[in-house]
Amino acid sequence: MSPDTTARAVDPTEYLIRSVSPLGGEATDLLVRGGVIATSGPDAVSGAAADAVIIEADGLVALPGMVDLHTHLREPGREDAETVETGSRAAALGGFTAIHAMANSSPVADTAGVVEQVYRLGLASGWVEVRPVGAVTVGLAGERLAELGAMAESRASVRVFSDDGICVHDPVLMRRALEYVKAFGGVIAQHAQEPRLTEGAQMNEGEVSAVLGLTGWPAVAEESIIARDVLLAQHVGSRLHVCHVSTAGSVEIIRWAKARGIDVTAEVTPHHLLLTDELVRSYDPVYKVNPPLRTSDDVHALRAALADGTIDVVGTDHAPHPSEHKECEWAQAAMGMTGLETALSVVQHTMVETGLLDWAGFARVTSVTPARIGRLGHQGRPLAVGEPANLILVDPAARWTVDPTTMATKGRNSPFRGLELPGRVRATFFAGHPTVLDGRLSTPRRGQVPAPAVDGEDAAWNI
Repeated sequence: MSPDTTARAVDPTEYLIRSVSPLGGEATDLLVRGGVIATSGPDAVSGAAADAVIIEADGLVALPGMVDLHTHLREPGREDAETVETGSRAAALGGFTAIHAMANSSPVADTAGVVEQVYRLGLASGWVEVRPVGAVTVGLAGERLAELGAMAESRASVRVFSDDGICVHDPVLMRRALEYVKAFGGVIAQHAQEPRLTEGAQMNEGEVSAVLGLTGWPAVAEESIIARDVLLAQHVGSRLHVCHVSTAGSVEIIRWAKARGIDVTAEVTPHHLLLTDELVRSYDPVYKVNPPLRTSDDVHALRAALADGTIDVVGTDHAPHPSEHKECEWAQAAMGMTGLETALSVVQHTMVETGLLDWAGFARVTSVTPARIGRLGHQGRPLAVGEPANLILVDPAARWTVDPTTMATKGRNSPFRGLELPGRVRATFFAGHPTVLDGRLSTPRRGQVPAPAVDGEDAAWNI
């Protein structure tokens, strides 16, 4: 089904961004008009209207808006934990212009009707582009395939399918899913967790779990599923995406698969780039997550893999929970961490400040490649004249202390609380409209937004 072409007029205001550094390079001026970057350099000033809004950006870095392939918005059904509105606000503040809403809502997003509901809620919110992720199996039960084709043909135009939170452990079902989505360029995003190897698991299996007496979650439970699925993807000739890679062994399997030409991509979360299982010694449930926090050796392997392209993208796995589900004893606590409002800072801290990535590399793993995997041709674009104005302005020199109580997300389960981190988003432009200015929410951009065709994509932004 073609995207709905009903459109509102774009933001009529012009925005002149003065002395900004695109991708950390030489400072220049950018003029945003009509949803696109209209001019740059000296022409930006001379071409600006007299009433253009001037944004002084000296010392700021301009980056393409971040794209998250892995966000839990909880709506419909768990609005006590998060809603499309609150999650979208958090995303905009965090520097995202597009997020993919995972299917484990209630009801599960396993039909065209539910994904269209999430899609419409995203349109009504207007802070970021919200792309629904469709379930692979009905009810996430792992017994029969969901309506993959109907979700792909719906107004939501679903291209990413995942039972995230639960592994598609049946190899026959996984094969059929890979075969099915190949017809329309879809991708299966697998939560790699062999269920029999993780029954009752509470944390990473290793020295710390032995000392604490908690049931361990072995690395092989993740690695065995990835090994199986890359071979299935090779056999079928389809696309596989591996969610939240967490072990050094997983990195080696993915590296092997890519060397063989298998069409596999992978993501790592910000928390797996920074935190280790040593934190579980506190028994603080904020550190309980699936997959679990691993060892420092795993962290270093994940960072190196993200830098060299073995791991393709950063995905937040933003998983908000009501306080009563996290502020309890470890065994009863829910698994998951928030991440939308801290992702940029954690990646800057672990990857940019360590010299593993420059700002162009940062854009590659947080915007350009996620947009390609999700088939969002209008996101992750170059900061060039004529390109859609989905961009952010970042102050890399800023320092801030994480306080979950001040965040836009409903979730207070941030594992970074109390940490001082670098980098703040000063402005977020979504479809040429500033949803965040001066580090604060501005106004949403609601409705369909027309834009130039990009690489054969539809002329309307299907948002």
